[in-house]
Amino acid sequence: MSRSSHIPVRIHARIHARIHARFRARFRAAAVAVLVAPLAACSSSASSGAPAASATPSPDDRPVTVSVTPTGEQVPAGEPVRVTVSGGRLTSVTVTDAEGHRLAGKAAADGRSWVSDRNAVPGTAYEVTAATRSAGGTARNARAAFTTAKADKVNKVDWRPGTGTTVGVAQPISLVFDHPVKNRAEVEKQLRITTSNDTEGSWGWMRDWSGRDRVDWRPRTYWKPGTKVTLKAELNGTDSGPGGWFVRDYTTAFTIGDEQIAKVDLDRHQLALVRDGETIRRIPVSGGTPGGDKRSWRGTAVLMSKEGTINMNSETVGLADAYDKMVDHSMRLTWSGMYAHAAPWNARHLGRANRSSGCIGMSDADAAWFYGQVRPGDPFEITGKDTKGVVAPGNGFGAWNLSWAEWQRMSALR
Repeated sequence: MSRSSHIPVRIHARIHARIHARFRARFRAAAVAVLVAPLAACSSSASSGAPAASATPSPDDRPVTVSVTPTGEQVPAGEPVRVTVSGGRLTSVTVTDAEGHRLAGKAAADGRSWVSDRNAVPGTAYEVTAATRSAGGTARNARAAFTTAKADKVNKVDWRPGTGTTVGVAQPISLVFDHPVKNRAEVEKQLRITTSNDTEGSWGWMRDWSGRDRVDWRPRTYWKPGTKVTLKAELNGTDSGPGGWFVRDYTTAFTIGDEQIAKVDLDRHQLALVRDGETIRRIPVSGGTPGGDKRSWRGTAVLMSKEGTINMNSETVGLADAYDKMVDHSMRLTWSGMYAHAAPWNARHLGRANRSSGCIGMSDADAAWFYGQVRPGDPFEITGKDTKGVVAPGNGFGAWNLSWAEWQRMSALR
């Protein structure tokens, strides 16, 4: 046969090879589209672009089936994201929102499931990427997407102490909620305390003086000076119940200062400031008038805030028109209106008799000095026979008037 007679055969072979190569490429692309794209509906078989030896995969290299929940548009929030596979293992899972924030999670030991550490939060679009490996060793990626419905009601939090502060040894961590919290156990699980010395403590739920729900964390005993404390309230995506959803996290970090205790003896009309076990100064005082509503509270109160010069009006605490005046060096001890402050108008009774309207009064000079020494979180241990009762947990920071066992029982997780 002549040389020219072989040319059409070679051209035909090359054309056949190109057509076969294009067919294989289109087959692979079609396989990916069929197996990966349906994962947006949260259940699919995911495949890579590797060439298939035959139309029927081998028993060890069959497509991995991947499922993601939740699925769809405007789904309820408050549940973790779950990814499961059959026919292979998960090698990684990434869940991100529209702003690129990741939802961390953990895979099971067998590699067949993954669950996010946190719940999906309201009003958020999520994308899920799952990397898998089949029994035959083939790596594949699959993707899904879903959105959560917006919160119809939002619950917010007011917290103490503020971040970066130094506080006294009796300062609790206190969270007050805008709306009632029915799912208290679920909320408490999201509140994480870390300390520099593994301080033992517990949460306790109560009704705040304002009437709102509140949860405090206090140590078993007073804090050790120098302790570093951090609260991470990972509440975003937690349903508080009819009170609404939390849509953000909260955090605060603070330090415990020197041990300072104000020991107030109303029977002896005296206040002693004790620092690290040593009495620094004794101050003559006058407490609440015996025999009626003007009596002082007893027990352990905690200095809530130093408010300086303020107007005090007895009508705000249910005492008719007993007083209405500007008061210097005011230090709040309860929400119900008990303060330590300067009381020069009561000078003749300081150190001699209890004749105030419930507060702990002292001279201008003593009040100015004392005000400069103390800080929020310092305990006032108040004793006296004729008082109107013990400071309640929700009236300021009265948690220290409960035994440790009583306080632990106030946790929603006990």
